[in-house]
Amino acid sequence: MSKARILIVEDEPSLQSALKNKMEVEGFDVETAKNGLEGVEAVKRSVPDLILLDMVMPVMDGLTMLKNIRESESSKNVPVIILSNLSDSQELVKAMQTETFDYLIKSDVSLEEIIGKVNDKLDPSIGGLEEVVDKVNQELGHTE
Repeated sequence: MSKARILIVEDEPSLQSALKNKMEVEGFDVETAKNGLEGVEAVKRSVPDLILLDMVMPVMDGLTMLKNIRESESSKNVPVIILSNLSDSQELVKAMQTETFDYLIKSDVSLEEIIGKVNDKLDPSIGGLEEVVDKVNQELGHTE
């Protein structure tokens, strides 16, 4: 199984670097972009499995990038987790209307929580269901 590809679109160099390093340690293949325009170009080159997207950036903001990638058949269903600040609340409402349901407030979340959210989006079975199914299958196998 190949590594999941994550695109991090974040203009703050220290946060981008911390996210990239943590994601790579967790086994993800990571690409970064420092603004929405670079993010759109990265998605056109190769559609990632998930995008971590800042909202307020130079050149092209996250909401505009999100609209752009949702217009393409190849990237319209890519899961997106918005990384935002509390001051971006109006932007979050707009993003929610474009069917992006996951967002994290930067100041309230740790790198570990971001990894957890990424894993949940990439594999919803991580929430424990897979373990329950395995246990039931084992029990059924023992009863035959």
